[in-house]
Amino acid sequence: MPERHASLFRDGRHQAVRIPREFEMEGSEVLIRKEGERLILTPFRKNRLLDLLASWDAAG
Repeated sequence: MPERHASLFRDGRHQAVRIPREFEMEGSEVLIRKEGERLILTPFRKNRLLDLLASWDAAG
């Protein structure tokens, strides 16, 4: 998938990002983690949390 610039803005006390349509995610929540200067967003599916945690353990 190609890279795109996205806008950052303030929403009260929080910083937010406008995600371009081609990068939209399903659901209403994501897990966020930081690796160096990168922010990694992963779709959060409540019934798949254990699978996600297992995949992080296997990767690292």
